[in-house]
Amino acid sequence: MSDLATYESFNVEVKDYIAHVQFSRPEALNSMTKAFWTELPRCMQDIETNTDARVIVISSTGKHFSAGMDLGVFSDPNAVPMKGDPGRMAENLRRIVLQLQDTLTSLEKVRLPVLAAIHGGCIGGALDLVCAADSRYCTEDAYFTIKETELGMTADVGTLQRLPKLMPQGVVRELAYTGRKFTCQEAQQLGFVNATYANQEAMLEAVMAIAGQIAANSPLAVTGCKEMLNYSRDHSVEDSLRYMATWQAGMFRPNDMMKTFQAKAQKQAPEYDDLLPVKPLFES
Repeated sequence: MSDLATYESFNVEVKDYIAHVQFSRPEALNSMTKAFWTELPRCMQDIETNTDARVIVISSTGKHFSAGMDLGVFSDPNAVPMKGDPGRMAENLRRIVLQLQDTLTSLEKVRLPVLAAIHGGCIGGALDLVCAADSRYCTEDAYFTIKETELGMTADVGTLQRLPKLMPQGVVRELAYTGRKFTCQEAQQLGFVNATYANQEAMLEAVMAIAGQIAANSPLAVTGCKEMLNYSRDHSVEDSLRYMATWQAGMFRPNDMMKTFQAKAQKQAPEYDDLLPVKPLFES
């Protein structure tokens, strides 16, 4: 395993096949700065390329999970020019929004399951982020809000596209139109989070245990599950079944199943080979 890069926005630790990505700017409420938006996809790629991780847990520090987008991202005139030809400014802003969307989509594109452990406020852009995770868990003091509406803009980096796949349409529309907070209890009742916990310590202990269960399974089987679930969300049942058949024809091999059966017969935990690392094209 190679050394991981260091990041301004979060700390990363890999242990027992689990990569723990923890936001590390509690003094600034873990707001999503310019550095955050460039670092997150690099971090996901770094974990895939340079570690033996089989699952990723994202958590935070301080009072809140994240206060969302740092206003400095859009107040930088070099990043978002506000003078000049309207058509060119609009094309530039569209491209910036697409790049911001791609940052959060990196949680979906990474072939490892991503579990979000949320405490305190999960506000604005932070809600966009956790919507892109595979599963969400939170503390009893957690709350969520589509804050952008209150600020006079439409949320634009994923919540309005992903949340309706996770919660009832009518509720999502109410939350989007009002910008009101919804609590951990409401989030669990609606199926947005898997479980709630009394405090952050209890939550992390439980989420790490779930991550451990995932990491104990065949990584090829798990990444196949993520690929199929993501595809099925966005395609018809018939198309998804056909893709499943094609995936199975190409990826399924009996090796991991044989290891599972042998380990069960010997009353031991199976040991599976890691997936090959994801590397840039033509890198040796």
